[in-house]
Amino acid sequence: MSEFRLPVRVYIEDTDAGGIVYYVNYLKYMERARSEWLRHHGFTQSDLLETGIQLVVHRLECRYAKPALLDDALEATAVIHSPGRCRASFLQTVTRSGEPLCEARVDIACLDAARLKPTPWPSAIAAALNG
Repeated sequence: MSEFRLPVRVYIEDTDAGGIVYYVNYLKYMERARSEWLRHHGFTQSDLLETGIQLVVHRLECRYAKPALLDDALEATAVIHSPGRCRASFLQTVTRSGEPLCEARVDIACLDAARLKPTPWPSAIAAALNG
């Protein structure tokens, strides 16, 4: 499956007092990449919520390799690793000039927003997940 790429710039608000990206912000960059992956395939989080679908992080494994710094130009990526009936795993990275800074596997669950219970992916999203 193809890798989706999103350019990201590190701003002062992303960093700690030493100008290093605060660890949780890598997860925010990855969230943006997944949201833009959805948008690239014709979906938005708000449209899904209007149809009663909510996407949530079910599981996350993350490894930090090197720090990103104030003003760095980064790239957050998202690629489908294993789509399922109600869940999908994304392999994601945040890189600087192609060098991995942070890598994660993020499992996303599709929920019925009213019941907060797993529900199968809408057919159009399932098709995008299966490439």
